[in-house]
Amino acid sequence: MKRVISLLLVLIIALAPMMLLTSCSDSKEVKTLYVYNWGQYISDGSEDSYDTNAEFEAYWNENLADEYGYEIRVSYSTYASNEDMYNKIVSGSAKYDIIIPSDYMIDRLVREDLLYAFNPAETVENYQYIDEEFKGLFYDKENLYSVPYAYGVVGVIYNADRVDTEAEGFGTWDLMWNEQYKGKILQFNNSRDAFGTSLYRLGYDVNTTNKAEWDEALSELAKQKPLVQSYVMDEIFNKMGTSSAWISAYYAGDYFTMYDDNDSLDFYYPEEGTNIYIDAMCIPKNSENKDAAIEYINFMLSEETAIANAEYTCYATPNRLVYENEEYIEYINDCYDGEMFESGYDILYCKTKDISEKSDDDEEGTVYVSYYHAIENTEENGYLLSYTNELWETLKIESSGALWVYITAAAIVLLLIGWAVYAYAVKRYRDRY
Repeated sequence: MKRVISLLLVLIIALAPMMLLTSCSDSKEVKTLYVYNWGQYISDGSEDSYDTNAEFEAYWNENLADEYGYEIRVSYSTYASNEDMYNKIVSGSAKYDIIIPSDYMIDRLVREDLLYAFNPAETVENYQYIDEEFKGLFYDKENLYSVPYAYGVVGVIYNADRVDTEAEGFGTWDLMWNEQYKGKILQFNNSRDAFGTSLYRLGYDVNTTNKAEWDEALSELAKQKPLVQSYVMDEIFNKMGTSSAWISAYYAGDYFTMYDDNDSLDFYYPEEGTNIYIDAMCIPKNSENKDAAIEYINFMLSEETAIANAEYTCYATPNRLVYENEEYIEYINDCYDGEMFESGYDILYCKTKDISEKSDDDEEGTVYVSYYHAIENTEENGYLLSYTNELWETLKIESSGALWVYITAAAIVLLLIGWAVYAYAVKRYRDRY
């Protein structure tokens, strides 16, 4: 017996280096996939939800690691606006493998040669489930740079317990300029959407290159400013959820998230027209892990993942695997019990028509929409992008709040100067006497 045990020990000792070498040879490099997305725009495992990024890591490491020769870890970070994302990409301060910009920003990124052309029709298997109406659009006419993730329409959210549906401007953009609700109105904290509310209200094309029309839109935003409690992006969820604000323009999908916290909220699409937007998954040209980025996009389009993300974000999706799923439709309808629409599905998947084609014969309930196009700097339009940026800065700086800060600062400086003069005079008096 002792001899058998001794032989086993000798075998173990002899085989140990081989086992160690085998173990080492099986271990793989771990690469990081950097994903940069909007806040609250993916099912992240919170409140027992589906954890998209963790599921992708598991899927990759189990099914694709051997094929590609490395394992994946997802590094996920968020931004508050397209402009924030753009500045980060252009600055080169960080490199990302996946970004999810809006249509007009994709247009701009393509024009500036900042996106990788990965031709999803050939490289992304699940691209076949994207509705044809969302392909070949203005921002990616040849379907080379992007895969639609979610879409929606901007509308007005209001507190039905605090806002009178007979109030002046109700049902239109005018409600956000109603002095009756001063201090209870929120406005977008990004230039494109904020100016959009004003341009639609004035009846102008939101893609106008007429500087006089942009000036007039600024004038209207300046008139609105004393009524505005705050300029917001993600802060809106808390403000509307707690009823500290009663009226705001925002994205239809996010309305459902707020409604879940405050069922006194309701929603409408303004009569004058509004913005339809598409957010799409793209790969920056300087991505260092393009293969994994393509696999991530394909995974995001798979049925379980796409439904989980659509339910979590409450945004409409162009993915047939989702919007034709009966359980998903039932889930969305259960999210809404307001007065303005028959169902939650009707809000997200509303009938839309290009505002330029609006007519009296249009079907009842049609929402008139237009896309934001990229604002370009060209000699023909007088470097409009720079001009609109200047207008936005003017609006944000020239305010009563800013003026009060300047007055307060000036008063403090004068007090300090006065104190210094007094102290100097006292010292001179003591020195003389």
